[in-house]
Amino acid sequence: MGRLSIGLVILVIAVLVLLFFTGRVYQDYRGRAFSRQFEMCITPEMTPQAVLDSIFALGYARDEASIRRCFARVGTDKQVKPGHYTFDTRSSAIYIARMLARGWQSPVNLTLSGTIRTKGGLARKIANQMLLDSATVSEAIRSNEFLSAYGTDTTMLFASIIPDTYQIYWTASMEEIFEKFHQGYEAFWTPERDAKAEAVGLTRLQVSTLASIVDGESRYQPEQPAIAGVYLNRLRKGMKLQADPTVAFCFGYSLNRILTAHLSVDSPYNTYRYEGLPPGPISCPPKNCLDAVLNPEQHNYLFFCADPSLNGSHVFAATYTEHLVNAKAFQKALTERLKAKGKK
Repeated sequence: MGRLSIGLVILVIAVLVLLFFTGRVYQDYRGRAFSRQFEMCITPEMTPQAVLDSIFALGYARDEASIRRCFARVGTDKQVKPGHYTFDTRSSAIYIARMLARGWQSPVNLTLSGTIRTKGGLARKIANQMLLDSATVSEAIRSNEFLSAYGTDTTMLFASIIPDTYQIYWTASMEEIFEKFHQGYEAFWTPERDAKAEAVGLTRLQVSTLASIVDGESRYQPEQPAIAGVYLNRLRKGMKLQADPTVAFCFGYSLNRILTAHLSVDSPYNTYRYEGLPPGPISCPPKNCLDAVLNPEQHNYLFFCADPSLNGSHVFAATYTEHLVNAKAFQKALTERLKAKGKK
C-alpha cells in the first residue's frame, strides 16, 4: 500500500473518530435526554447510583450512556442534591446532570384544604406533602418562640394560616413554609376585607374565630352567611353563642355526639358557659367561611337547627319558641330515620 493510500486510511479513521466524538458531544449537550416528561423526588438518603437506577427504570432515557457520561463530567456521580425535579423532554443530559448537582428544583404545590381542626392534623398535611417529617412540623407549630416571628402564637395559629395552594420547594424549611403562609395571609387581608371586618365590629382574629365556628356548623356554603348572621346577632345582643363546635373542640373532637353533660365543661372555648367569642379559632377556617363572616346575611334570626329533611342544611328562627318547633321536627325526623335503619 502506497504512502498516499495509508494517509487516506488514516484520514478516514481520524474523520470517523472525530465524527464519533462530535456525535457524543452533540448528544450530551444538545440531544434530548428523555422521550417523556416526568417528575421525581430525591431524598437525602438516595445515592447518585440509586437516582440513576430510578431514572433508567422508567424507560424514558434516550441514551443511558450519555447521561452517565454527563454525571461523571459534572460530578453528579459523586453527589446529588435532594429535591423535587421535573425532567423535561427538551433538556439535554448535561443540563440534567447540572440540575441535580446544583439543586435546580421545580416547586411543588403545598395544598391546605379540607378539615384542619387540630395542630396534629395540620402537621400531617404539611409533612405528607413536603420533605419535613411530622415531628419537626409539630414541634414548630407548638412553639410560641417560632410562631412569634410570623406575628402569631399557638392560640392564634389557625387565624394566621389561609387554606390555599402554595408553590414552594419540596425541601423548604419550616421558616420558608411559614413565610409563604404569612404572604398568603397578607394577600388575603386586603383593605376591602379589613373594612368589612370593621363594619361587622370584629378584628381579623375575631373574624377567623367566628369563621371557624361557622365551618364547624355547616359545610353547605350557600347558608354559611346566614349562620354567620345568627352569631353576629347574638354577639350584638350579648347572648351566649352556644355553638356545639366549640364544645367539640374542648374535648379534642373526640366526641361522637355532644350531650347535655358536655355543655358544662370549664373552658374559655365553651360558648355555652362563657359569653362572646373564644380566645382563638377552633379550626383553620377556609376562605368561604371567612368571607361568610365578612359578608353576613342580614336578618333577625337568633337560632338555627338541622333541617328535618336531613339534607345537611339548616332552618332558622327569630324566636326561641319557633326554634323549639323546628328542633322538635328535626328530632322526630331523626328518630324515624333511626327506626327505619333498625328495621333493615
